[in-house]
Amino acid sequence: MSKMYDISQRIRPDIPVWPGDCEFSLKPTWQIEPDSPVNVSEMTLSTHTGTHADARLHFDAKGLDCADTALDAYIGPVVFLDISDQVDGIVLPKHLSALPERCPRVLLKLFATFPHDGWDADFPSFSVEAIELLASKGCILIGTDVPSLDAQNCKTLDAHFAVDRAEMAILEGLVLDDVPEGTYELIALPLKIEGADGSPVRAILRTME
Repeated sequence: MSKMYDISQRIRPDIPVWPGDCEFSLKPTWQIEPDSPVNVSEMTLSTHTGTHADARLHFDAKGLDCADTALDAYIGPVVFLDISDQVDGIVLPKHLSALPERCPRVLLKLFATFPHDGWDADFPSFSVEAIELLASKGCILIGTDVPSLDAQNCKTLDAHFAVDRAEMAILEGLVLDDVPEGTYELIALPLKIEGADGSPVRAILRTME
């Protein structure tokens, strides 16, 4: 029987968000009581809350939104590597030497331990050369536990645009602490939100048997 790993952050009121971005909140609209048979709630959150997919619209004013983003990249075989003890600030091609010659999807663990309780502004980022190497291996999706492929203070978004040139999809904010390295089936679909530049996802890995 296959085993499933939930690699999503728990969305909750105190979830860390990008500095200055919208905080998450959940409040009841209706509650079960004599005049109401149901609970219904109102959510406020960023399109990049927690574990999320970046749409092209996030970094390209003419890019596709979540509703028009193709879903193929977000379902299928994926190779997971833990390189958290190798990377010092930025992912370089040398850190990806353990990847097979062809790998359609890649997940990379960069945090030694995921920072559930606070924002880590010094998270590792990706070099353009690393993205280009992934593209040369036929990669159509890059996923990672850090909140962005580019450093927090980066204004040029070089890694994002390298991904765009390679027509790869992006998942960020994954939780990979308890997952053994290996090959899995990935399922992490963005919501079909018109005009959205990103979307929270419920990302899972399933062992391939």
